[in-house]
Amino acid sequence: MRLLAVIPGLGLILIILWDAFETIILPRRVTRRFRLTSVFYRSLWLVFSSLVRAMRNQKRREKYLGIFGPLSLLMLLALWAVGLIVGYALLHWGLETRLSPPDETGNFAAYLYISGETFFTLGYGDIVAQFALGRAIAVIEAANGFGLLAIVIGYLPVLYQAFSRREVNIALLDARAGSPSSAAEMLRRHGESETTTDLNVVLHEWEHWSAELLESHLSYPVLCYFRSQHDNQSWLGSLTTVLDTCALVLVGVRNTQTWQARLTFAMARHAVVDIAQIFRADPAKAKRGPERLLPGDLERIREILGRHDMHLNDGEEAEAKLAALRLMYEPYVSALSEMLLMPLPSWIVSERAIDNWKTSAWGRIQ
Repeated sequence: MRLLAVIPGLGLILIILWDAFETIILPRRVTRRFRLTSVFYRSLWLVFSSLVRAMRNQKRREKYLGIFGPLSLLMLLALWAVGLIVGYALLHWGLETRLSPPDETGNFAAYLYISGETFFTLGYGDIVAQFALGRAIAVIEAANGFGLLAIVIGYLPVLYQAFSRREVNIALLDARAGSPSSAAEMLRRHGESETTTDLNVVLHEWEHWSAELLESHLSYPVLCYFRSQHDNQSWLGSLTTVLDTCALVLVGVRNTQTWQARLTFAMARHAVVDIAQIFRADPAKAKRGPERLLPGDLERIREILGRHDMHLNDGEEAEAKLAALRLMYEPYVSALSEMLLMPLPSWIVSERAIDNWKTSAWGRIQ
């Protein structure tokens, strides 16, 4: 009967090794129905987000949400290590590996100890496997442990480099679109320069940023849980602001060109749809949050832009075009916002909002 333990032990080892390969090494989205990492993150996030939703203090919520990404990553690595140790212990126990001293043979706790000792290559030598089969299993486990450690050492810098590259453009958006960012503020501030060249350059940069986001966050979805350094900024909020801005330009804003806006809109929309897909954030099932474009907001946007000779087209055709463009991305960003607990930006920044660069721990710039 003990031989039956070999099957779950071997299965656990293979599942974890393949899952680690898919998560760390395989640079593409995996669409298999069962994946240990996906189950782990869905279950952990369900519990964690339920606890955080009960918090009323916004700063405290953001503090704990910011912990989840890095902490869950460490917990995943610990899960892999524990799973491999238990898997190899089951192999030893099922095969009744002879141990020295002999009275430890058959004791599952001893097999668990020797498995952990071998995995972390501690080499105490107080309990050792005898005969060829037990030693061969120990050598293979030590190789797995050493290999997993080496891969993880290379994995963490890649993640944090991708995170750092993502945050650079988000920080740059602060002075260009306000804090929190908004499409109307972004167009207004660029309108003050009396040229659309700068706006096209910014949208071109965000086209490349969206492509990098798509590549990095599909390969390493855990990055989606990593929060920005400021509470009023997020990768999802910034991406939504850029999509809003492109939508207004495509509707028609005087003195602006639509070609770069069209390219950026396509790339940004592609990124948000694919990320929603890997998280299974169904836009049809997402709860509808507060309406972002309230009645009268469009007229206010026209008024704001008109002061800088950037008149937004009006009429039924323009409003229908804006509604069609919004329908292409808003359901997806709303679904991700609901799932990740990342608030979406408004179309018009509040008059009381202060740019992050104007504030400090000692107060705001006068």
